[in-house]
Amino acid sequence: MQAWWEGLSETLKILYCIAVPSSLILILQMILAMAGGHHDAGMEFSDTSGIDDLDLDLDGDGIPDNITADDIPVADGSNPADFSAFRLLTLQTVVTFLAVFGWVAIICISSGLPNKIGISIGAVCGLVMMVLVAKMVQATAKLAENGTLNLKNAIGETATVYLPIPPKNQGTGKVTLQIQGRFCELEAANAGEIPFPTGAQVLVSDVVGDVLVVEEC
Repeated sequence: MQAWWEGLSETLKILYCIAVPSSLILILQMILAMAGGHHDAGMEFSDTSGIDDLDLDLDGDGIPDNITADDIPVADGSNPADFSAFRLLTLQTVVTFLAVFGWVAIICISSGLPNKIGISIGAVCGLVMMVLVAKMVQATAKLAENGTLNLKNAIGETATVYLPIPPKNQGTGKVTLQIQGRFCELEAANAGEIPFPTGAQVLVSDVVGDVLVVEEC
């Protein structure tokens, strides 16, 4: 091994020092990804409320909660800033570039190509793989976004009361309905003064936090 290393040119030694560590990091990233070690954070969500005069007392203490769009995060995955940006320079893409660049350049130079040509080919291949990986990460993020339950999709839908819903500001009940192809059981508050018994059909008119606002159909 020592004789082999000493027989390498300085250029190849540098390329091996780039290719081997970056490849190990890339393999570690793949293992972590398969094991669920990566988590996409930074998903901020906003309220869909457009009813300023609806003061819901969700906790039943007799005091309106005055929930606003600035106060309530809604897990709807609708913030375009989370996934729309094409992130070319990330740790994953940079490591991919270094690994591909290093090994391609080593192969080219070991095959007899001049150093400059080999390094140039390696750089081009590394950049191509860098862009491809960035595209794959972006596509994966969009798939995750599309799979997130967006409560705003319930607005305008008809729901069935599962647990009785008392009048406005007197607490909440529960409804069942289909959202994004899923059968969901969600908390619901009344926008009116008439209570809704179990089995009643109601119309979802708004979403406040993770609570549906319903009214008479």
